[in-house]
Amino acid sequence: MKHSMPSRWAAVLLLVGSASASESVDWAAKANAVVAADGSGQFKTVQEAINAAPQLSSPGPRWVIYIKAGTYKELIYAQREKRFVSLIGEDAGKTVITYGLYANVPGHDGKPIGTFRTPTALIDADDFTVENLTFENSAGLQGQALAIRVDGDRVVFRHCRFLGWQDTILVNRGRHYFEDCYITGHVDFIFGAATDFFEKCHIHCLRDGYITAASTPNSQPYGFVFSNCQITGESPEVKTYLGRPWRGYASVVFLNTGMSDVVRPVGWHNWNKPEAEKTARYAEFNSTGPGGSPAARVPWAKQLTAAEAARFTVENVLGGADGWNLGTGATHR
Repeated sequence: MKHSMPSRWAAVLLLVGSASASESVDWAAKANAVVAADGSGQFKTVQEAINAAPQLSSPGPRWVIYIKAGTYKELIYAQREKRFVSLIGEDAGKTVITYGLYANVPGHDGKPIGTFRTPTALIDADDFTVENLTFENSAGLQGQALAIRVDGDRVVFRHCRFLGWQDTILVNRGRHYFEDCYITGHVDFIFGAATDFFEKCHIHCLRDGYITAASTPNSQPYGFVFSNCQITGESPEVKTYLGRPWRGYASVVFLNTGMSDVVRPVGWHNWNKPEAEKTARYAEFNSTGPGGSPAARVPWAKQLTAAEAARFTVENVLGGADGWNLGTGATHR
């Protein structure tokens, strides 16, 4: 049986988890900490506020950090012990966390830092939530440059923007939920081994490339699931593949997604690895729009039946062994 949730915890979850409630809450007054670049809050940087958050080891009232509109040029690290913290921005379009590291930047040893050390934000904490924020990697066309890397489990993003070019979002491990988010890039800009559910997200392709590069382990039943999303391109000339397998057994599913003609008719790419066609778990159901026709799709990707598609619910995809309930935050543990 799932643990019952304290009333205060449930109330905060309802506020943080609901778009309509979140937009009407005076977070500047209710938050535990306020960040303002102009000095009108307790902290001038987001990292200072995260560092000051307590170490919460069990469900209870969340520690809410409210971030006023502004541009915060800084690297963000949510340490593993910073569980049950919520970052809430004033407005996603006006509250921007940005930095410009890229893979070939020299490190302290003079060698390139590599892809995994480039994120503007690194979330290593479990049970972390984020709303109304933009995460940007401003490096531009410099190769691999992460806007965010997520290593925590049970992490939620709502009404956020993720701006980058190559490797915008690395979901390295854990389970994550993205709702009503805007994601830009051109090469492998949603990638990693995690299990992720994208609900009503807008994926915008800036140049020719690949949207996903999953590395789902064979033992993991779900990888990336996109539900009721839309895919657009920066110009009519831009063309993209839905994904290519970074590792064998890559799992990516698109459900009820509107696809402009930015999506290539074949849909998927094997990364020049014919053997990957035998293990990749690529599927679609009810793709619509000029780029959604199944007629020319690669034969090794699957068109799901309605019954098969019905298995890809938030509960099934994200529940996991601990029975994570996205609505309440409760688990079996």
